[in-house]
Amino acid sequence: MANTIKFFTEDTPFQTKHKTILRLWLSKLLQAEGVSRFTVNIILCSDKYLRKLNKEYLGHNYVTDVISFNYNETDCLTGDVFISIDRVRENAGLFEVTVYHELYRVMAHGTLHLAGYDDATTALRADMKKKEDYYISLLLIQLNRPNKPGNNAITSKK
Repeated sequence: MANTIKFFTEDTPFQTKHKTILRLWLSKLLQAEGVSRFTVNIILCSDKYLRKLNKEYLGHNYVTDVISFNYNETDCLTGDVFISIDRVRENAGLFEVTVYHELYRVMAHGTLHLAGYDDATTALRADMKKKEDYYISLLLIQLNRPNKPGNNAITSKK
């Protein structure tokens, strides 16, 4: 079975750009974190949709930017990363970054959760933030120079 990363939307017209590059980036992130076989869905949605999932499956009645569900029962990681575009837009303003930069951060964050990372403590959050920043830097290099010969930043390991 081939590794797959797919993009979907629920309850939002927002569409992400650069899906081919994002698939490669998230695949390399997972592989660098020791995940060799995977099927991951990235689902962009509204606050309302994600809040409903948060309440129904996690028992939390509040909005959040990302929820990851790992359905792993075999040696192939299988999971969904639900991302609220409403939260991404608001956070982008708060952090003074573009909507896409914040979206990439949240994609990395949710995918790192699937790979086994946790952010339950200050120290764990700091570790995840470092990893997010590292992987985003690789993606931004690729997005800024997608067709340059020898551009392998997205495939290099730290």
